Amino acid sequence: MHMERAIKEIAFENKKADHDHFDLVYLEDIVNSTPKDHNQFEHHKIAFYLIMIITQEEGEHNINYRDYSFQKGTVFTLRKNNIHKFYKTKAKGKFLVFTEDFVIRNSNKTETLKLFQLFNEMLGSPKLQLNDDDFGEIESLIAQIEKEYVGVNDDYSIEIIRNLVQVLILKLFRAKSAANDSLKNKKYYLKFLSFQELVEKECFESKKVAYYAHKMGVTSKTLNNITQSVIGKPAKSFIDQIVILQIKRLLINSQLSFTEIAYQTGFDAPTNFFQYFRKKTGLSPRQFKENCQ
Repeated sequence: MHMERAIKEIAFENKKADHDHFDLVYLEDIVNSTPKDHNQFEHHKIAFYLIMIITQEEGEHNINYRDYSFQKGTVFTLRKNNIHKFYKTKAKGKFLVFTEDFVIRNSNKTETLKLFQLFNEMLGSPKLQLNDDDFGEIESLIAQIEKEYVGVNDDYSIEIIRNLVQVLILKLFRAKSAANDSLKNKKYYLKFLSFQELVEKECFESKKVAYYAHKMGVTSKTLNNITQSVIGKPAKSFIDQIVILQIKRLLINSQLSFTEIAYQTGFDAPTNFFQYFRKKTGLSPRQFKENCQ
């Protein structure tokens, strides 16, 4: 009997009780550690937000089953429920790890919106390569955060850190939006976010635009206008993008057969599932799974 094995979810945990919503960790410590509850070199899902800044050397990191190269000045932004894994590397970097509450507690609506936009990999790559000037500014902010967190650590530190992280997010958002029109669209973003959340929740129920348009109380044409305006692609392409990602999660992190996955993901016949996956990825489900092992 085939049993589904849920991917390991890593909850936010900080042994410093006074910093229960924020932590700063180092890439070299993660790579060289031996966690008891998971393997950092295998795919795992995070239940928090993560900003990863590379400060020395080169390497690769895997986010949502895609490898990204990195070098000095590379920044990765991961939102909760993203899946990633590490590769062994001699690179050095710093991770800012925090919960949603940590950042939005004192944020206004505009700042909160930029947080969600910056970390939404559906609006653009989770990778940002900073130029020398921007990297210098970001490195300086990280140094101030590190000083408060590791060095000072008094009654004022956590609020200072919170404000510095908000400034950091705004600076990263400015750098990323300079080359990404999707992040500049305020008019349709909230509607797009509602659509995204709905598809991520119900993509195995239906892959049709009309289904989601009806759920949102709009026409299919309006829904297409929203996605074209925000991400430059039709609603159906966006639905397929999410469906493929969810299928990949099942292929990698379950012991279900391909036939069982086909039916579980809403296909009425395994052949349709195989054709759909190959058309969207260029690989068969088996080839994809073998490539990830």
